[in-house]
Amino acid sequence: MTAKIHYAIFFCIFFALVYGCKAQSTSIQDGKKGLKDYYRKYFPIGVAVNPQTLSDPDERALIFKEFNSITPENAMKMGPIHPKEQTYNWRDADSIVNFAVRNKLRVRGHTLLWHEQTPDWIFKDKEGREVSREVLLQRLKEHIYTVVGRYKGKIYAWDVVNEVIDDNPNNFLRKSKWLDIIGEDFIAKAFQYAHEADPNALLFYNDYNTERPSKRDKIFKLLKQLLEAKVPINGIGLQSHWSIFEPSEKDLRASIEAYASLGLQLHFTEVDMSVYPWEKDKRKKRDGETDALSAEQESKQAMQYAMAFRLFREYRKSITSVTFWNVSDRYTWLDLYPVEGRKNYPLLFDKDLKRKKVYNEVVNF
Repeated sequence: MTAKIHYAIFFCIFFALVYGCKAQSTSIQDGKKGLKDYYRKYFPIGVAVNPQTLSDPDERALIFKEFNSITPENAMKMGPIHPKEQTYNWRDADSIVNFAVRNKLRVRGHTLLWHEQTPDWIFKDKEGREVSREVLLQRLKEHIYTVVGRYKGKIYAWDVVNEVIDDNPNNFLRKSKWLDIIGEDFIAKAFQYAHEADPNALLFYNDYNTERPSKRDKIFKLLKQLLEAKVPINGIGLQSHWSIFEPSEKDLRASIEAYASLGLQLHFTEVDMSVYPWEKDKRKKRDGETDALSAEQESKQAMQYAMAFRLFREYRKSITSVTFWNVSDRYTWLDLYPVEGRKNYPLLFDKDLKRKKVYNEVVNF
C-alpha cells in the first residue's frame, strides 16, 4: 500500500471522527443535487403549487433545484376553474401550466371530479331544480372535454376522480350529488370522458387514508370493478396526508402490494407528514395549545419519512411519481385544516426554505 493511500485513509478517518454526521449534513445542504437528482433513477419528485408560490423568486428557485414535476393545488378544481356554466377562469391554471412548459417540468392535473369545491350550478337548472341524470352527464362531459382538451399534450397525468370512497366502514361510496343524480357509473363516465379528451394522458383515481385496512379494501374493490369493466384507468393516487403516528410500515407495505397487484401505476400525490394526530373535524386552535415543533416530533417525523421513502425505493417498479403537497413549512394547508391557526411542520423545508434535518433521511441511501 502506497504512502498516498495510507494518508488518504488516515485523513478520512480523522475527518469522520472530528466532524461526524455534521460533515455529511453540510455536504447535503450545500450540494448541487436536489430531490429530483437523488431520485433520478427512481421516479419524478413533484410539488403542489399556486400562483403565489410561483411569484416568489426564492420559492421558484427552490422548485427548480428540488423538483421536476408540479401539481396545481387548487386552480384546476371545478369550482375555481368553472364557477358558472358559461364561465371558465383560465388565468391561474394557464399560468401554472405555462410556467411548467417554459421550465420543462411535468404537470399532474388535479382534479376533474370531486364532491367538494364543486359549483352548485352544475346540479341545478335555471329554476333551481335538480337536473336529470342526462343533463348532469352532459355537463360533466363538457367540463372534462374543455379542461382536459385545453391542456392536451401539456399535462401527462390527471387525477380524474377524487375521494369517492366513504370513510364510514358501513358504506361503500361516499354520498354526493354525483352519486344521487347519476348513479355509481358517474365514476366510469368521468374516466371515459377524460380518455376521449386526451387518449395519451395517464388517468388516476385519487384518495386519502388509502393505507387504513378498512378503506384500503373498499378502494381495492372499486379499482378492481373499474378494471374488470374495461374503464380506461392507469393508476391510483395515494394522497399520503400522513402523520408521525401513521401509517405503520406494515400497513403501507400491504397497501402498496395490494394496489400494485392490480397492475396499476402508483402515484403518491399529496405527501406531507403532520406532527399532530389525525383529526377529521375542523376546529379552532384551543387556548394554551402549543404549536412549537419539539425535538421529539422532529425525530419521529424523520423516522416516518425515512420509512416511507425506503419503501418507495423498494417498490420502484410500481411507483412512478411522488409529489409533496406544498413547498415548505412557510405555507401548508395543514395550518388551516383540521385545526385552524395551529402551525404545522409537515414538509422537508422550513419557513426560511432551508432543508430540515428530515431531508437527510429522505436522500441518504
